[in-house]
Amino acid sequence: MSASKIYLNVMLTVRESEHIDAVQARLRLMAERSRAEVGCERFEIYHSQSDSRVFLLVETWSDAASLEAHRAGEAFTGFYVPEVLPYVDRQPHPSDRIA
Repeated sequence: MSASKIYLNVMLTVRESEHIDAVQARLRLMAERSRAEVGCERFEIYHSQSDSRVFLLVETWSDAASLEAHRAGEAFTGFYVPEVLPYVDRQPHPSDRIA
């Protein structure tokens, strides 16, 4: 039996409009770093056209172990947590792919 892929969508809402550009730049770096990690199959970031404060992270990980390694790694703990999270409200949506 093979390990199940992990699909994770994360909505980020920037709290203060003056931080939008900085958050966007940091998310680009986060995506580059995350894509280089073992088990990362997809790491895309979308910026809402209807609300400039909203970003959507679309991630696919090969298995739970890969996602856990990501969450324990430098890109997440050393960059995302201190450089992005203080400026946003975060709503993770672990998802099942149905089509």
